[in-house]
Amino acid sequence: MKVNYIGSVSADHFTESFLPLFEESVPVGFPSPANDYLEAPIDLNKYLIKNQVATFLVRAVGDSMLGANIGNNAILIVDRSIKPSHGSIVIASIDNEFICKKLQLRPKIALLPENEKYDPIYIEQGQNFEVLGVVIATINQFK
Repeated sequence: MKVNYIGSVSADHFTESFLPLFEESVPVGFPSPANDYLEAPIDLNKYLIKNQVATFLVRAVGDSMLGANIGNNAILIVDRSIKPSHGSIVIASIDNEFICKKLQLRPKIALLPENEKYDPIYIEQGQNFEVLGVVIATINQFK
């Protein structure tokens, strides 16, 4: 899965728009009658972005991360201030090509797809490899 850079996130780029948040949870099984009670409005920027200066957005292209619920054209919210760990979903650069994969640190450094159709990418000595940030959220659209 490749990524297309969209840009950095800053509060200056967003107008404050609040969406209503229902206090009632929505079951994914059989529907229940809706609750008319609303919680306080929610600002998606504050909810999804913890560190504005270190956060950027990219658009995912492809199907190699479907098992992580990252679909084609999903917008990934990436935080550069979070230290990547074993199992983190990251945006990385391998020989100057951007990619989104699950990071494996042991026993050998690799980038793992979340789709069995694709093979792991093992990082070899001498390759230009850099983790650019950790994916903290995705925005998928269902059409």
